[in-house]
Amino acid sequence: MKQHNYDVQMRWTGNDGEGTKSYKSYRRDHVISAAGKPEIAGSSDPSFRGDAARYNPEELLVASLSACHMLWYLHLCAVNRIVVVDYHDAASGLMRENDDGSGEFLHVTLRPAVTIEAGNETKARELHHKAHELCYIARSVNFPVEVEAEILLSKVI
Repeated sequence: MKQHNYDVQMRWTGNDGEGTKSYKSYRRDHVISAAGKPEIAGSSDPSFRGDAARYNPEELLVASLSACHMLWYLHLCAVNRIVVVDYHDAASGLMRENDDGSGEFLHVTLRPAVTIEAGNETKARELHHKAHELCYIARSVNFPVEVEAEILLSKVI
């Protein structure tokens, strides 16, 4: 059995001189990096005093689920000779914040709209189920991940 290791660095950049002296004395800004890759500007959700112009962990979790599904789906289409010419997803997640300040995701919904060249639409739809079964990220979370896929045919000009 193969194993893969993923190393990232997290650096807090929100110390404005007082550190965490109080809840309001610091920004939630941080930078995520990995060797040889561009940095990702992060913060907390604006509901938790974060910067709306930066990605928050909740968005990154939804994005990870969406990207993992897409990459598996594209792979499965390639090996099944289904030609995908466009793919986009309008994914969304619902998180509950509990009275004690904790929280958890209740579910994530992926809404991939996939344009394929004329061919086997039925197989293209079925491959979403297989991609979901294989997705490493979806298999790792403890909440439902739903897939509401749309298959479109490319227009021949």
